[in-house]
Amino acid sequence: MTRKMVKSAWMAAAAMALAGGLGFSGGALAQSADLAAALSSGAVGEQADGYMGVAGSVSDTVRKEVESINIKRRQAYTDLAGKRGVTVQDAAAATACQTLTRLKSGQAYRIGAGAWQTKGSGAIALPSYCASGG
Repeated sequence: MTRKMVKSAWMAAAAMALAGGLGFSGGALAQSADLAAALSSGAVGEQADGYMGVAGSVSDTVRKEVESINIKRRQAYTDLAGKRGVTVQDAAAATACQTLTRLKSGQAYRIGAGAWQTKGSGAIALPSYCASGG
């Protein structure tokens, strides 16, 4: 993915992330109290591929909610990719760039196949295809 592709998908991804209902951790979106707690504790986090992941021990209910959110995200990325003429993977990654910049201190994230990390008070090192640092 090139920076140009990220920038072309970035604006649409921003609108999608802000639209709600997809469980992006940076916004106040509809989610259960259990999922909110798992996000806050770092048991569930955001990944650089645009999907949520389970970083620790969670209940089956939370695991199913993460799966449900990821299914909705996949559909949104598919729609976005079709509109922007990019791959679904590129649309998801462009959205991930934004989502990762909105993480709050204490939230978990993973870049690539690397280990889960916890965001501190500063910016995180984003993948090279992201337009700017988080």
